[in-house]
Amino acid sequence: MTDQEKYDQIFEANRKWIEKNKVDNPGLFDLLAAEQHPDFLYIGCSDSRVHPNQIMGLKPGEVFIHRNIANMVNAIDLSALSVINYGVEHLKVKYIIICGHYGCGGIQAAMESLDYGILNPWLRSIRDVYRLHQTELNAIEDTEARYRRFVEINTYEQCRNVLKMAEVQKSYYTNGFPKVAGWVFDIADARLHDLHFDFEGELLKIKEIYDITGND
Repeated sequence: MTDQEKYDQIFEANRKWIEKNKVDNPGLFDLLAAEQHPDFLYIGCSDSRVHPNQIMGLKPGEVFIHRNIANMVNAIDLSALSVINYGVEHLKVKYIIICGHYGCGGIQAAMESLDYGILNPWLRSIRDVYRLHQTELNAIEDTEARYRRFVEINTYEQCRNVLKMAEVQKSYYTNGFPKVAGWVFDIADARLHDLHFDFEGELLKIKEIYDITGND
């Protein structure tokens, strides 16, 4: 199959998907045309092998999604920050989920001493996470085990970054939501692993420095 045929096939697949859903899910398109009210904001990696709706078992309209290399929440990334702001203040999501995955190319690149050109500033943010946890990670002799652990640590650290945001703190103190969760998806067996991010405990830890809400 040529590249053009692969491209054209997408529109045929879309047509078949529409016809199938008219039978299997009557009313779906009326639902999609209405306003969205997702309970979940999913921040994950751009990896093409990980599709949020599929791995979560959710329908269109049930999860608000943002993706980038290595599921980062960078303090100067206006795209991620805007998505979180919209999810919290307008969609009133109940959970913000940071989902990493084993086999992440961004994490692997950050573990290598190579020049990746325009990717270097992005990878530096990932390497900063490694630096914070260097003692633990360097103590892991097996490279693959260290790689997997770094995926987990980075995901947990991005959960902390979400907690530092004013709109997240303000909404939680006022409404009791959103809560933040950290997951890792294992591509090998398609299983989600809950990192059991200590939302309440981590919020208390960062409160002294990052509390900008005026709440005691």
